[in-house]
Amino acid sequence: MPTRRRFLATLGAGVATASLARMLPAQQAMQGMNTGTANVPMDEARYRPVRLPSRGTGPSMNQAQRDALEHKIHCQCGCNLDVFTCRTTDFSCQVSPPMHHDVMALVEGGYSGQEIIDAFVNVYGERVLMEPEKRGFNLAGWFMPFVALGGGTALVIALLRRWRHPAPAAEPDSVAQLPVSATTDELKRLDQLVRRDDE
Repeated sequence: MPTRRRFLATLGAGVATASLARMLPAQQAMQGMNTGTANVPMDEARYRPVRLPSRGTGPSMNQAQRDALEHKIHCQCGCNLDVFTCRTTDFSCQVSPPMHHDVMALVEGGYSGQEIIDAFVNVYGERVLMEPEKRGFNLAGWFMPFVALGGGTALVIALLRRWRHPAPAAEPDSVAQLPVSATTDELKRLDQLVRRDDE
């Protein structure tokens, strides 16, 4: 059974490794954005037009609502940003501007936010969503992190309790009475020595 110190050291090393693994791609992407070039090569072929016939009812939302909608649509240039963030921060992207124009055309055509999202999903698939829909198998993606966190917390608590309160040692049965072949004087001296050690 590992010691508490070894367990906590292993746990700390695992958390540090996971944190570094998550931070490194984000830092590289930020460096690419700061220098004006992304780490991922832009591919114009990743853009696919999303068009529906106009309903002729006028715009279905204002600019703020349209921008909020673009935050839900994943840019397909290869970055990890939504369309709004990509087109406003990475001016070398050649995919987010046409996706933005598709959103604007659908808003002008009178389509609701959900209808626009559905149109993009029909063209690109669910990968165009910044977060998976909360239905079907995708529910596992929403709940599994919490289940894993709860299970890990319960395991750590159980281990800490076990280390804090070790199992009681088995009490020896009553001392077997063995026949003693000692004289009364020897027993008295032994008793005196034991009492002296106790004091």
